[in-house]
Amino acid sequence: MAVQRASAPPTTAPDLPTLGGRKSSYRERVVDALRAAMIAGELRPGEVYSAPTLAARFGVSATPVREAMLDLAKEGLVDTVPNKGFRVTAVSEKQLDEYTQIRALIEIPTVVGLAGSADPVSLEALRPATREIVHAAVAGDLIAYVEADTRFHLGLLALAGNAHLVEVVGDLRGRSRLYGLTALVEAGRLLASAQEHLELLDALVDRDKRAVREIMTRHLGHVRGLWAAHD
Repeated sequence: MAVQRASAPPTTAPDLPTLGGRKSSYRERVVDALRAAMIAGELRPGEVYSAPTLAARFGVSATPVREAMLDLAKEGLVDTVPNKGFRVTAVSEKQLDEYTQIRALIEIPTVVGLAGSADPVSLEALRPATREIVHAAVAGDLIAYVEADTRFHLGLLALAGNAHLVEVVGDLRGRSRLYGLTALVEAGRLLASAQEHLELLDALVDRDKRAVREIMTRHLGHVRGLWAAHD
């Protein structure tokens, strides 16, 4: 398999995404940039990428890229290929089903509970993220979509006051790496999933637990059925 070779580094480094909107170190921002590219399908499973290639792509030096890839290797997201670089690992259908099942067990009851306990002001603070998700879907900006989607979901779960729960779900989202978003954009399916975030937030503000449960169940079903199936 051919290794992706480096081109000349850009003169201006692009902004790196910070998934979930958290304050991150530079190394963590490089990890987030690589993770976002995997989720958006820009780094494909089975492909081998050299550190200089990725460094040029993101406008950074090769050292933080190598360090970030080693972090991702610990999570099982990439494998090291001696003298070549890193191979993005594939995720099996069984693994995707398992990740989605665990997310459903955690996220659905947690979010339903927020319909009765979350402060309306805290909920409304998430509305800009829902709009960003929709705008990104309309524009076909997959990296922006991933960033806003992660920020919304982890921010929502954080309202439950359990930092470990947020960490676990964030890890599951990273491991599931929803490939094939480009195909969904081209098929016009991504917008419907994006609009569910607005629908969910409205149901939470209305304290409608039944609606919240239905929307969350449907939304996670889309994640598995629509996104992950197109790898």
